[in-house]
Amino acid sequence: MDAYFMTERHEQLRKEVRAFAETEVRLRIAEMETSRAVQYDLSRLIARQGWIGVTIGAEHGGMGLGHLAKTIIIEELARVSGAMGAMVQASQLGVAKILHFGNAEQQATWLPAIAAGDCLPTIAVTEEHSGGHVLGMSATAERDGADYVLNGRKVFVGNSHVGDLHGVVVRTGAGSKGLSAFLVEADRPGFSLGAHRTAMGLHGFSFGELIFDNCRVPAVNRLGAEGDGLAVAYSSSILYGRPNLTAVALGIHQALVEETSAYVTERHRYGKPLGDLLPIKLKLGQMQSRLMTARLAAYHAVHTLDLGLPCDAELMNAKLINVESALDSARNAMEIHAAAGLYLDRPVERYLRDAHHIFAPAGTSDVQLIRLAEFALGTAKGQWSQRLAPRAAVEAVLP
Repeated sequence: MDAYFMTERHEQLRKEVRAFAETEVRLRIAEMETSRAVQYDLSRLIARQGWIGVTIGAEHGGMGLGHLAKTIIIEELARVSGAMGAMVQASQLGVAKILHFGNAEQQATWLPAIAAGDCLPTIAVTEEHSGGHVLGMSATAERDGADYVLNGRKVFVGNSHVGDLHGVVVRTGAGSKGLSAFLVEADRPGFSLGAHRTAMGLHGFSFGELIFDNCRVPAVNRLGAEGDGLAVAYSSSILYGRPNLTAVALGIHQALVEETSAYVTERHRYGKPLGDLLPIKLKLGQMQSRLMTARLAAYHAVHTLDLGLPCDAELMNAKLINVESALDSARNAMEIHAAAGLYLDRPVERYLRDAHHIFAPAGTSDVQLIRLAEFALGTAKGQWSQRLAPRAAVEAVLP
């Protein structure tokens, strides 16, 4: 199945990322889980591999390999560390807004730095009291001469504490046309971070709070025109957020199958490997089936996106299937491990915790189902993939 979508460049990329993950990342897992501290150095090391620039064109120093290659990178990192897979996927959200809405000067300034690993971008949309209701946000930007002055707070911002350049969507007017997006450098006066809070999983990854207190940003840092903020938020979520989170879930799912297979091979009952027991085989077979189906949905969706074809529904479905399948397989893995799965000397409980973090961002499973129902009913309001994907045509959809 992989061979249908992948070229030699994709295969080589997978080998490179897996080798890196098995050495540089795996060696730090224990420390990440123990300290739960933000992994500044490891995040920078990963960025310097050039992988954040996978969808950035060669003219700006990027790899120009597209969304399938991006999926493979995130998947292979998440297979070892969900936190570092999440770090890369969150950075890619920051790439999206500049690729699709940045002007020539903004792209020339920031894309080469991102591709080189010298800049980690983010996107900040969500607020505590509005959650996924984007139009309910209250953070503001007011024009003051050649600048805008930003006030308010953003929460659940991926890479909040390692980000160098925050793409912030705030309110500049009323209604759906009253949102605008800005690039805010992390060292600007009036910008600060909330305290890093540890959570159930993804230890080492930061998804925290950005605070704007009369933060002055030059008008040249605005992305697109005033009123483009909703498009920045939605397109980044649909074209990058959903497939990126799909890739994280896929990597965790792969790790669950590998760990569980190893466990039932090495553990014995009644003089035979645990995996010889029929109930265990049935659960493991179910996990493998889910994994194969999930990967097919994921690769098909991003391959279609790379081709510049309409695929919003495929991206939604891929996120739905991968998240739900990973969660179901995590439960199966815990059932197979039984009490042994509760201890920290095996990674299955970490996979379970990490998988739950992928459920809500870019829309819960209920949100995906509602949007898919709209496609079935013919009431969907256009497709972002049709509007924007051709602008960033992949250089390497090659035979």
